[in-house]
Parts: sequence; C-alpha cells; structure tokens
Amino acid sequence: MVSIKDIAKKANVSISTVSYALNGSDKVTDETSARILNIAREMNYVPNASARNLKKRETKIIGVFLTDFRGGVYGDLQHGMKEVSNAFGYDLVVCSGKQSHRMLPERMIDGAVILDHAFQSEELLQYADLGHKIVVLDRELEHPNINQVLLDNKAGATLAMDYLLDKGHRKIYVVTGPDDSFDSMQRMKGVRMTAERAGIDIFEIAGDFKKSGGVQAAERIINEYTEPAAVFCLNDEMAIGLYNRLAGTGLCIGEDLHVIGFDNIEVSQYLYPRLATIEYSKQRWGELASQQLIKLIAGEQVEQERVYVKLIEGQSVGSAR
Repeated sequence: MVSIKDIAKKANVSISTVSYALNGSDKVTDETSARILNIAREMNYVPNASARNLKKRETKIIGVFLTDFRGGVYGDLQHGMKEVSNAFGYDLVVCSGKQSHRMLPERMIDGAVILDHAFQSEELLQYADLGHKIVVLDRELEHPNINQVLLDNKAGATLAMDYLLDKGHRKIYVVTGPDDSFDSMQRMKGVRMTAERAGIDIFEIAGDFKKSGGVQAAERIINEYTEPAAVFCLNDEMAIGLYNRLAGTGLCIGEDLHVIGFDNIEVSQYLYPRLATIEYSKQRWGELASQQLIKLIAGEQVEQERVYVKLIEGQSVGSAR
C-alpha cells in the first residue's frame, strides 16, 4: 500500500510537505501542491483512514450493535438513532457478529449503542475502562462511560397481566423470550410479581421472540385445551405465530383463547381480531440512545433514561366466561 513516505521520496520533498499538500494546506505553494497531488494519483495513493482517525481521535461515526435485524422493532429504532446522529454530524454503522466487536477497541467508531447479548457485560466494562463511550439498551451497567436507555419492561408486563386479570382471567399461559434476553427476564419479573399479588399460578412456555416460538406454544395449548384461557406472548412476533397456528383449529381468539402481546409492531393492528398489546415508541428509544451517546462523547453530563409504555386494548382479549 502506497504511503506518504513513498510519495515524498518520489517527489523529493519532506513527509510533512506531502501531508500539507494532501490536506490542502497553504504552507506549500500551488505549484508544489499540484505536483505532489499528481504523483499521489499516479501512485494510486489511498489515505489511511484508521491512522488519520487515531491521530484526530474521532471518526464522526457511531456504531449500533444488534443481535438481529429482523422483526418489527429494529427499523423504527434505527431510524430514530439515524435522525439524531445525522443532525449532530455523525454517521451510523449498524453491526452484528463477534468480528464487529473490534470496531470499539480499534477506534473505528467514536462510541457504541448496544442491543446485542453477544457482548458480555465484562467486555463492555473493559472497553469503558479504556475510555470508550457506550449506551446499553439491553442490560444494567454502572460506569461513568456507560449510559442506560432501558425499556420499562416490568411496567409493560404488569399492565398486560392486570388487563387479563381485570377481564376475569385466572388461567394464563405466558410465552417467554430467549433465556439470555434482558427484555424477557425483565418482563417475566413483572409477570411473576403480578401473578403472586393476584394469588394465581401461571403456565410458562419457553419461546424465542420469533413466530416459530408462537407456533410451538400454540401446539402445547391446543393439546392441553379444556376450557377458555389467556395467553400473554412476551412479544408480538410470537403472538402472530400463535394466530397463524390457531387458524382453522376451531379455537377462536377473543373467545376460547384470549391473547395479548408486547411491542405493538405495525402488523399487530391488522390482525383479526385486533391484537391487544403493549406499546412504546421505538423511534423515541433510538433517539434517546443517540442523544445520550453523543453527550457522553462530548463529555457532557447524562442521566439514565427509561422508555415508557402503555396498554393498547384489542378484541383479542374478551371477558372470561
């Protein structure tokens, strides 16, 4: 790879003179600058962005690390981050996978938003100790260089459970998310707390936050069905899978099985009957994440943020018989 040292040798000038010419400095004459630029083009010189960024200690790029890009949540979340980042002169790079983790320690980005359980908390704390700025959306970490922008999962799960209980339901299935999902764990805390307060037992079914998890849950519920019951799917994707599997079985949603989800993704409003769910602004979540990270990068004071939720009623939940 051609370096400025190679250009300086061919042009018979100092390395600093080449650097001035490449950066448009008026410290070299127009004639010398033109000659150096011509030589650089002839040698197919490409600036080393990593070296330049290391010297400047900034890239004006924010990294967003996601476990997955699919589903109805990530699009609005990324849009919110992009809008705020661009407004402050930053570009956004969306990453996934273990190899992308090196972008932080190698300073290819100025900071990171994390919604990716592939990152171990110890790893993030090590990066924070080295001065890297991080915003987490999927865990609780205490460090001056780490800010939390968390969804109020427990409150959302409590709203959903109270809605089912207010409708008279006492037999409630709960379809969980993956074992390592922070959102699922927090939602289950709200579920168990509400069930204990109401003095009822819940029937847990292991899910995966995908439609397939809802399909598998429906299989068990169909096999066990003897009387009307309620089903709380910890996200809307699984509720959609449940809907799909129940179609044509003779079990009617809103009559035989009463279903509520979480996330209020766009497609939920088009399900029949309309899916009851828990809503929050995915775009606002993304906006807050970018705002807090840019403040951290600038050395400004930040406070932990929480994204609030509300109940969306739907015909998928009726009164218990």
